[in-house]
Amino acid sequence: MNNKICIIGLGYVGLPLAHAFSSKYEVVGYDINEARINELKNGFDRTQELNEIQVNECIKNNMKFTLDTKDIENCNIYIVTVPTPINSDNEPNLSPIISSTKTVGNILKKDDIVIYESTVYPGVTEEVCVPILEEESDLVFNKDFYCGYSPERINPGDKEHTVTKILKITSGSTPEVAKKVDKLYKSIIKAGTHLAPTIKVAEAAKVIENTQRDVNIALINELAMIFDRMNINTKDVIEAAATKWNFIKLFPGLVGGHCIGVDPYYLTYKAQSLGYMPNLILGARQINNSMSKLIADKAVKYMVKNDKKLNGANVLILGVTFKENCPDMRNSKVLDIIDEIKEFECNIEVFDPWVDKSDRETKHLNFLDSLPLNSNKYDSIIVAVGHEQFKTISTEDYSSMSNKEAIVIDVKGIVEKPTWRL
Repeated sequence: MNNKICIIGLGYVGLPLAHAFSSKYEVVGYDINEARINELKNGFDRTQELNEIQVNECIKNNMKFTLDTKDIENCNIYIVTVPTPINSDNEPNLSPIISSTKTVGNILKKDDIVIYESTVYPGVTEEVCVPILEEESDLVFNKDFYCGYSPERINPGDKEHTVTKILKITSGSTPEVAKKVDKLYKSIIKAGTHLAPTIKVAEAAKVIENTQRDVNIALINELAMIFDRMNINTKDVIEAAATKWNFIKLFPGLVGGHCIGVDPYYLTYKAQSLGYMPNLILGARQINNSMSKLIADKAVKYMVKNDKKLNGANVLILGVTFKENCPDMRNSKVLDIIDEIKEFECNIEVFDPWVDKSDRETKHLNFLDSLPLNSNKYDSIIVAVGHEQFKTISTEDYSSMSNKEAIVIDVKGIVEKPTWRL
């Protein structure tokens, strides 16, 4: 039987995956966002994961973009790539994946395979999603339909490690289906695949990838806070320590985005439900979440030290995305810096050449259209994101934007002579 693939969720993960599959299979891309579907039909990807040529390649490959479930009824493989965020209590919000699963369940047919790529805690696929699929379809799991799990490893903004160049973990609900899922991905993933023994193993592997990174960064962030009190340059310390072959070279910074700042909470939620308190992981989350306040406090401290009045002070934020050289605003901790500084009644302006200012997430921010050189306006400047465009800003440029004494808070280690560097 020929595979007809439906990708559900056309965001940072789903669209590049759909593009890769469309070169070899019949593909339908489904999303509930009408504006997103219309933009893709016109060859535009606002996430900038695909350029116009690549989006049009999908169209030339006869891939269909749709928000109508009738267009996906005759697919036999459904790949779910929707977000798995957290709520205000830092607990998993499974609403998107549950809603998508209900959509698939309503059109599920005998012998169909449903593959999940969304990051979850171990057990979600078989304990949460499968019962919904059975209830909605009146079909029996592992008799009438099957499931797989192949966690996404997309790195937003990374044009080198694209979807086909990243080794893919695969798994299936039966040994036979696992081989089918593995073969499917192997047909497009140039880097190869790793077939995990069970779906839960694959789910666990994904969630610990980002948990490990979160814990490692938390250590560096804590060291940075210690060295700051010692008046020692953290970057210099790391460069020296990294001369040893087995030292993991990381630098301090903000930990936001859709993965590292979110995924550990999925694991800790499951661990706590089983009666285990994951203190190390939760402690790392607490440290990393505290960095925004530390940076804001440093900006305020230096303004006070330089006799600058806080109420009505002008503060410039350079960069508001969660990482450099991409437009992704999801869970950006720069927004927390802004919130902290607003507590002091400061006027905040933002410049970020990567951000679409019409996006819902950014409408409450006061954006500048260009770098305010020679404005002599700002009481403090916070370089929050390491965009390439910011690496060319000189000491003289910062002086020309500053009111009297330049106060430059360097979060990313790219300023030549900062007032303070994380």
